[in-house]
Amino acid sequence: MHAWQVVFSAPKHGNDPWEWEDGAAAAPEDPATGRGPRFAVADGATEGFGSARWAMRLVEGFVAADVELTERSLLGWARRAQDAWRHDPVLSGASGLELFKLDSVGSLATFLGCELELGPRPRWRAVALGDTVLFHVRGHRLVAQFPSIAADDFGTNPAGVPTAPTALPGALGRVDFAEGDLAAGDLLYLATDAFAHWAVREDGPALWSALAGLDHPERFRELVEDRRAAREMTNDDVTLMRISVAARRPDQLVVCV
Repeated sequence: MHAWQVVFSAPKHGNDPWEWEDGAAAAPEDPATGRGPRFAVADGATEGFGSARWAMRLVEGFVAADVELTERSLLGWARRAQDAWRHDPVLSGASGLELFKLDSVGSLATFLGCELELGPRPRWRAVALGDTVLFHVRGHRLVAQFPSIAADDFGTNPAGVPTAPTALPGALGRVDFAEGDLAAGDLLYLATDAFAHWAVREDGPALWSALAGLDHPERFRELVEDRRAAREMTNDDVTLMRISVAARRPDQLVVCV
């Protein structure tokens, strides 16, 4: 069994691509340790300081480090991410005001991490904090949603991983864990809240068929702009990672430039 990912993203309407404050990362399986491929998506708080850096620290640290999907191991991962975020070389020329915000404001990010086991009994295992959501789709039908958030519950002060060290243990005490069986042809979608909220409302074969057929970043951005214009999707940074699971590797690689 094999898995590969495609990441689609769009900044808030009116913003430049570099103002996108989400994070997404993936790492292949590690035969030396037996760890399967990993995937992660995070959504940095708009009102925070250094939110884009924080989101990327979280996802990159999760897929690269030897982190177990337990609360204790995740606490160590988050502390290392906090240290890297606080001592980032890009802050070497920071102003006094920026350093003040570093300590007094900080940031928060919702997080979803997923690891696949692609052996004789393929499975996915995931951890989540907040309203970044995993959708497991088989045959254009939703098999599982994690976390299980109703459409009316999005946007109500979601939990997240904070940059404040004193707040970290309490925050990670709210993490959720889930797992599910995988089959060849399955698709997993990891989506930040604006897109996830819309997907929960639109759930059905037509939606999942359309998302399975997305083949270019521009088509994704057009979809997001259309849904925003129709007032069906919140104007927020949007990230969608699509993970394909198949019995064999794809024959072709398409690069969009």
